[in-house]
Amino acid sequence: MSDTVAGLLQIALLFSALAAVYVPLGDHMARVFSPGRHLRLERAVYRLCGVDAGTEMRGPVYLRAVLAFSLLSILLLYALQRVQQWLPLSIGMGPVDPDQAWNTAVSFAANTNWQSYAGESTMGHLVQMAGLAVQNFVSAAVGLSVAIALVRGLVRRRTDRLGNFWVDLTRGVVRILLPLSAVAAVVLLAGGVIQNFAPHTEYATVAGGAQTIPGGPIASQEAIKEIGTNGGGPFNANSAHPFEGPTAWVSLFQVFLILLIPVCLTRTYGTLLARAGVGSHRHGLAVLAAMGAIFTLSLAGTTAAELSAHGSAAQAAGAAAEGKEVRFGTWLSTLFATATTGTSTGSVNSAHDSYTPFGGGLAMVNMLLGEVTPGGVGSGLYGMLVLAMLAVFLGGLMIGRTPEYLGKRIGPREIKLIALFVLTTPALVLIGGGIAMSLPSTPEAMSNADVRPHGLSEVLYAFASAANNNGSAFGGLGADTSFFNTALGLAITLGRYLPMVFVLLLATSLAAQQPAPATAGTLPTHTPLFVTMLVATTLIITGLTFFPALALGPIAEGLN
Repeated sequence: MSDTVAGLLQIALLFSALAAVYVPLGDHMARVFSPGRHLRLERAVYRLCGVDAGTEMRGPVYLRAVLAFSLLSILLLYALQRVQQWLPLSIGMGPVDPDQAWNTAVSFAANTNWQSYAGESTMGHLVQMAGLAVQNFVSAAVGLSVAIALVRGLVRRRTDRLGNFWVDLTRGVVRILLPLSAVAAVVLLAGGVIQNFAPHTEYATVAGGAQTIPGGPIASQEAIKEIGTNGGGPFNANSAHPFEGPTAWVSLFQVFLILLIPVCLTRTYGTLLARAGVGSHRHGLAVLAAMGAIFTLSLAGTTAAELSAHGSAAQAAGAAAEGKEVRFGTWLSTLFATATTGTSTGSVNSAHDSYTPFGGGLAMVNMLLGEVTPGGVGSGLYGMLVLAMLAVFLGGLMIGRTPEYLGKRIGPREIKLIALFVLTTPALVLIGGGIAMSLPSTPEAMSNADVRPHGLSEVLYAFASAANNNGSAFGGLGADTSFFNTALGLAITLGRYLPMVFVLLLATSLAAQQPAPATAGTLPTHTPLFVTMLVATTLIITGLTFFPALALGPIAEGLN
């Protein structure tokens, strides 16, 4: 009973903290992405990069800027890994293998941070800071920029301009991510997360052996790792490592950081609509309500599954305790798992592979939903807005009316782009997973060469995590092979940038329209009825798409 009370108090404290910052941070981000004076640091960046900050970009130009910047990020990060043995603070680390360097470069540039390697034995301090941590900032800012471009497409009329990507990117880093990360890093330092440039040091143990203790600039990377919904940690154990997550309150604070920007972006959305006169804050609250409803259902289901204590060992422990840190317990572990798979974070404070079949299956479903509950920085908002337009389209079909969202018509061009957005992830997950399962080498990569339902779950989870830019894993899958590094790298790349292409093309199409005036037959998109439609659309689309695969994996394992 005391664990239950503590768990409920942790959830209440988390929700209260998010409620307290919802309005101020959401409105601040709305101001950041509104026209206004540039800071001195921002002007210096524009001069250095040759950017005309006063010029807005056409939709296709904005898209090309996003893709060009991302490609450059991938190439630079790949080069850093391949030459790290010659860099300062390499702490004796050699060059990263080509296939691993490719996988890591696209993963961190795409805000996925999938890691099929142990960070403490692969990356030196400089690559961690100048490579991985920098990408944690800019990849999150890219997602923010795309989300804001879609909002501009909804509020503007008869234009082909979506803003200036370089301004959006710079402001997102300078005014949002850097200040929040600086404050969070200080709090993490106070909580016991380490921050140094020490090399790995060997100490003698009381048993007469030796143990290597790693060091590194952990608190600074941990802050942006969570705030930017990145997830890749300096240590293989991620946030379960005592140097990254030393205490329960630090772990709960990390959950707060993970949810901070995705939740508050719904307020930003409502504020921008209200300022443009095309909507109100209720539209943002409707999106948040849909996100929160699914998040709550998933959290309740995952916690119940892990507390069910099936099996003699679990019954003796009072819960399914394997893979969970004693200092966190079941409630905080499942809260962290739900938050990290409901966003595009991938950070973990417990081993998802050790969860019960239904508990691990729900973590997988969180990703298969498109990670929109509340999703990643920027990607969660634009993903849920696309689903909102799909819900409006389905509602229009049922009543025989031309669908409109905020006065913008969802016509043939728009619904084609929405369909392509929705189908991208299922295609990558199911095709990639099917190819992987057909290879004779795949069973050797599974835990204990397990080709039964759990083995399928491990492979399915890997492609779900890659295609949805999450980064967490069922650790029993040995994914550090040429095939998985290459295939998952492709899934990460296509899963990140194809949806962005469709979103920005959709934003361009919407911005060119003249909004239609609301009439008595217009479907309100800020009411409880619409929230219900949006939740149902999200769950039904995912269920129809992935149920057969889930039935062969976690469902079959759970019913066995």
